[in-house]
Amino acid sequence: MAEVIGISGSPRAGGNTDILLNQFLKGITKAGLKTEKIFLRDYSIQPCTGCEQCRKSKRCCRFQDGMQLLYPKIEESKGIIIGSPAYNYNVTPWIKIFIDRLYQYYDYTDDRPRKFSSRLAAQGRKGIVYAVCEQMEISYMGCTLEAMRRPLEDIGYKITCEFPAIGFFERGAILKDDKLLQLALQKGLELGMELKM
Repeated sequence: MAEVIGISGSPRAGGNTDILLNQFLKGITKAGLKTEKIFLRDYSIQPCTGCEQCRKSKRCCRFQDGMQLLYPKIEESKGIIIGSPAYNYNVTPWIKIFIDRLYQYYDYTDDRPRKFSSRLAAQGRKGIVYAVCEQMEISYMGCTLEAMRRPLEDIGYKITCEFPAIGFFERGAILKDDKLLQLALQKGLELGMELKM
């Protein structure tokens, strides 16, 4: 199994989000770790319905869908890189559905409001979140990075880098920015080295 999984939440194959993911994973590979690319657009994943069955069963048994293929990859890897283009100041629907379905990893207390912990916590998990935005002002990215970072932190990942890429829209436009590509590779290498420690 991969030691680091890279997840693209873009619906556009070969676009800027996918290109950046390749760069991060090249850095991970340079650090000597095994990686796997996951394109959420290739998986059929149902949105969480809030049925709460996973609170008792400790796993999502409401749907037999693409997440059942992804849960083992998440559990067996130590690192995650997850990216999304900015959609109306937020993540894409593919990222939102994926994050919501991580709910199965929480344990809750019986008091109100219920406190929670994660069964993935305290395992040395680390990750990078990144986002791509067409506009030149980072404010147009809205909460895209935070919407990925905070849920991952809650389930036990230390996010080592929030990586915004602004001013890119046409497929492959990011290939013209060698400085940004090299920075993504470097951040991937740094994450890989941290995971090896």
